Amino acid sequence: MDASIGAFEAKAQLSRLLRAVEQGERFTITVRGKPVADLVPHRADAAEGVAVAVAALQAFPRIRGVCDADVADFLREGRQ
Repeated sequence: MDASIGAFEAKAQLSRLLRAVEQGERFTITVRGKPVADLVPHRADAAEGVAVAVAALQAFPRIRGVCDADVADFLREGRQ
């Protein structure tokens, strides 16, 4: 659950809040009781995630022993 904190208090305790966010905590910053911002941990760039996923897929062992003609036959069987 996100903790709610007023903007004035957040400004005064920014260093402490950043250390807590670094540990995975989340905060909603409010102005006069109205939520205006979320202080959340930074996510890695999406491109980095894609690169990791591609590397994981490339590490999978290759399937051997099925030729293109067999795959075409399998596809034709599935369409009937």
